[in-house]
Amino acid sequence: DSGAPVLRPSAVSGAGKQRHLPLRRGSSSAPNNVLGRRQDPKTQVVMVHHDLSVCRCFATSSSRDREDSWFKSLFVRKVDPRKDAHSNLLTKNEESNLYKIQFHNVKPESLEAYNKLCEDVLPSIHADKYYPCELVGTWNTWYGEQDQAVHLWRYRGGYPALTEVMNKLRQNKEFTAYRKERGKMLLSRRNQLLLEFSFWNEPVPREGPNIYELRSYQLRPGTMIEWGNYWARAIGYRQHNREAVGGFFSQIGNLYMVHHLWAYKDLQSRENTRNAAWQQEGWHEVVYYTVPLIQHMDSRIMIPTKASPMQ
Repeated sequence: DSGAPVLRPSAVSGAGKQRHLPLRRGSSSAPNNVLGRRQDPKTQVVMVHHDLSVCRCFATSSSRDREDSWFKSLFVRKVDPRKDAHSNLLTKNEESNLYKIQFHNVKPESLEAYNKLCEDVLPSIHADKYYPCELVGTWNTWYGEQDQAVHLWRYRGGYPALTEVMNKLRQNKEFTAYRKERGKMLLSRRNQLLLEFSFWNEPVPREGPNIYELRSYQLRPGTMIEWGNYWARAIGYRQHNREAVGGFFSQIGNLYMVHHLWAYKDLQSRENTRNAAWQQEGWHEVVYYTVPLIQHMDSRIMIPTKASPMQ
């Protein structure tokens, strides 16, 4: 309080003129606040009246408010305008491969019959050039969700290839019979459409025997690019035993879902390989920065079936 005089309106005369009486700040009749706020000394108050006994006061923003707004703007994340979808920044655009992963929960008493049925039908679709698709692998879950079958298909040509295969299979009587018989053995099923990360290996047939681990990560929305940036570097730490099979992210189904597929000779080989990664400089940084991006993660140890190109 500097003691500088402030003005207040007096009663309005009949002629519409207004007389202002000087009051020292702190006087009981001084308008010490405007709209419930204490006036800043630098605030300019504009008094407006049209032959009314009560005048409204309007305050301009003070320099301190402007300074606060500028300071807060430093912490607002700037969004760079993009002309491409995030998926196009992460995938191998020149190949246009689309993947479908299927999870079939089988009745425990029907798993053997289910595997036999798949062995009779799926390889024939894989080998027939009439269908622009490939069976990448088919497995049973060993550790994780029990009595489950996992199938991974690749469609070269993307969504048009997927649509072509679906339309042709509807006309395939053998496949129609297979679906009808399969339905009797299932408790539930779900699928996802995936794209592959550009920095991962493309899945190819493997000689066995191997076990496979499917590690699935539910990421926080908006973090896929950040995940890809870290793993583009991290994958170099996980190639020494040819354990990296494929890396994918969802397009349809559960969104912001990532799947990493690994191959090992056995569980002890898996343990040794994963421990060796921690001895490489930089691996711990990848783990440190990617763990906060994850909402939920899941691991399956899988055994390939007889029909799988990956053994």
